[in-house]
Amino acid sequence: MYEYLVAPFVDFVFMRRALVATLAVAAGCAPLGVLLTLRRMSLVGDALAHAVLPGVAVAFTWFGLSSPALSVGGFVAGVIVVLAAVWVSRRTLLQEDATFAAGYLVALAAGVLLISAQGSQLDLLHILFGNILGVDRTGLILVTLVASVTLLSLAVFYRGFLLEAFDPSFLHAVSGRGAGIQVLFLLLVVANLVAAFQVLGTLKAVGLLMLPAVSARLWHRLLPAQLLNAALQAVVAGYAGLLLSFHYDWPSGPIIVLCAGALYGGSLLLAPQGWLGRRMARPGAASVGP
Repeated sequence: MYEYLVAPFVDFVFMRRALVATLAVAAGCAPLGVLLTLRRMSLVGDALAHAVLPGVAVAFTWFGLSSPALSVGGFVAGVIVVLAAVWVSRRTLLQEDATFAAGYLVALAAGVLLISAQGSQLDLLHILFGNILGVDRTGLILVTLVASVTLLSLAVFYRGFLLEAFDPSFLHAVSGRGAGIQVLFLLLVVANLVAAFQVLGTLKAVGLLMLPAVSARLWHRLLPAQLLNAALQAVVAGYAGLLLSFHYDWPSGPIIVLCAGALYGGSLLLAPQGWLGRRMARPGAASVGP
């Protein structure tokens, strides 16, 4: 059992780095995913994950596969999309989800075009699908720093994020900070997606953001419990995915997301708000016979 569960992380430095990076991404992304589901903006995470691609492409054109440059470029692109979407939604009849959808479609197409024109197919695959086992020290520092800032921000602005999710009009009337809290929250989402991009690539970065979050909602009604459950599921998925990828020579990123998907499938079946839990809760569900 030790040889299977622990030895890879003891014997290999690259596995330890991959584990720390995955745990940091899990701790930062999963709680934000829970808040996104409360705001009914689950698909916005996917939109923002693709919105960072043009900035990554420009940084790649100038600096190559440099983690700091790619991160800065992706963050700048994500910030531009966030500010533009918020501005448009507040000054037109379009809702935020529509503006994010339009922005991410344009951004994704532009990013893929730029990378394809300047780099090889291997470079494009690296950016789109990531390389968690190749995380270097710089990337590791970036991921852990983003996770730390995210958890600190959640602790400091928890009530503001909660009010903005449930009743943004009340928050704006009471403090006048509704727009600022919204922008701060979306910037945290962008920063974590950029960090996750270093590990999972732009196409799968949203996996640890949303799958544990929607799964946790099936288990708990209270928000603090959902936040902890989502983070724990993301950690378990990351650890299990790394082990499976190591022992069976499978690609790490997709396996981590599939492990998160397996936990989601189990929650759909077994959680109190899942199929079996709701079936058992029905009056007379336990009775059998005529």
